[in-house]
Amino acid sequence: MHLTLLVPELIWPEPADQFTLGKLAAPGLEWLLARARLDRCPPCAFENSLAACCGLADAPFGALRLLGEGIADTDGHWLCADPVHLRFHQERIVLADAGAFEIEEAEAQSLVAALNAEFADIGEFRLGTARRWYLRLNTAVEHPVAPLSAIAGRRVDGELNGSALPLTRWLNEVQMFLHAHPVNEQRETTGQPAINSLWLWGGGSLPQAAQPAFSGIWSDNPLAAGLALACGTPLQPRPATFAEFLPEAGERPLVVLDQLLPRVLYEDGDGWRSAFEAMESDWFAPLKKALGSQIERLTLIAPCVYGELHYDITAGERWKFWKKSRPLPAIAEQLAGQITT
Repeated sequence: MHLTLLVPELIWPEPADQFTLGKLAAPGLEWLLARARLDRCPPCAFENSLAACCGLADAPFGALRLLGEGIADTDGHWLCADPVHLRFHQERIVLADAGAFEIEEAEAQSLVAALNAEFADIGEFRLGTARRWYLRLNTAVEHPVAPLSAIAGRRVDGELNGSALPLTRWLNEVQMFLHAHPVNEQRETTGQPAINSLWLWGGGSLPQAAQPAFSGIWSDNPLAAGLALACGTPLQPRPATFAEFLPEAGERPLVVLDQLLPRVLYEDGDGWRSAFEAMESDWFAPLKKALGSQIERLTLIAPCVYGELHYDITAGERWKFWKKSRPLPAIAEQLAGQITT
């Protein structure tokens, strides 16, 4: 079996953070990384890495993710139109996505209905979940911005001010409309963050069916589900452990382990450490034992602040005893020291 693991934010982005990385036991992962060949690519968002795994460049994330939601009506030019909260912090605008605060289903439905009534000349809004919204444009326009995972929790002044993108001026109207909506007035009254903007990204139409790159995809992510459907690849839920996954693995599976990603986006060091420790015991330690028996080759793809890290290890590497493991904090320090500006 050639197993591919896609693990965004595999390595915590702050090497000196002793509260998160200090005394972190990772013998399984450290053993694998010591024997793997590393191909380090420029940083990219998790969504781009996922699409590239499936052989798609410049993927229409909106249409693909909508397909993965189980919505069949995907004709036209779709964008992800995710609800966000913009706030001022130290004279900068910072974006918080809906993963950082709660949105009730009724609130989302009310706001989407109001947007459709007000901006029907622009397109049609569609609700996937309370946290994931979509927009089908009446007239397709290019709106090349970063995926939400690349911008959540970060400064967005440059993306909002002075942009020449066609939808930017209209988005200002949307922000004023949302600000005055009763849902946001009520949220502010109760001390909740206002849903005061949308992050529009991933525009395009569904591509023609691509050649399947994997024998199966294991993931709970709706974008991964859409990619599987678009490529004609069997889709399974994300397995909790390697042992659970192994009996159904097939010859060339892709497993998306994205549980570390939100911990980094929301700067939750304790949560990242707990999720990593579970991943170490449930995946990396068993993979160390399985290499050379159930696993002939392992490809580990880790998009993170240090770049898009591609680790590749074959069964024969397990016998190279002279390759010594290094602690994960030391690996992070080395990667950080190699970043060039």
